[in-house]
Order: sequence, then structure tokens, then C-alpha cells
Amino acid sequence: MAHHLSAKKRIRQDEKKRLRNRYYKKTTRSAISKLREMTEASEASKFFPKVMSMIDKLAKKNLWHKNKAANVKGKLQKHVSSLA
Repeated sequence: MAHHLSAKKRIRQDEKKRLRNRYYKKTTRSAISKLREMTEASEASKFFPKVMSMIDKLAKKNLWHKNKAANVKGKLQKHVSSLA
């Protein structure tokens, strides 16, 4: 158990960050699966930039590795292109 005030504060902050990060990751994963299920090209091309933005934000915050983000973006781009 933490004894210093600063350590207790750090624990509180880490818990808030953990929950926030979990929310962003889950939301992004849901959006990716939604995009993968789309079969209409116009619908997918409208939704695609929003998903890209979400992925970039995760990579920027180091919640996802930059290479993982690049791989996922590439696969999604390929999927959207194949619909057209």
C-alpha cells in the first residue's frame, strides 16, 4: 500500500487513465469491426476517415504500436478499395 501522498495521487491518476484508454481502445476496435462488416462502397468510404483518425490517435498516445496501427490501416484501406 502506498504511504506517500504523491504515490496515492499517482494511483488515482493511473486508474483514470486506464479506464479512459480502455474506452478509446474498445471504441476503435468496434469501429474497425463495423467497417470490416460493411459491404457498400459509399458507406464504407464515408466511415473510413473516422476510423483512420481513431487509429492514428491510439498510435500517437502509444496505446497501440505505430507499426500495428500502420498494418491495420493498410488492411482496412485494402478492404475499402476492394468494395469499389
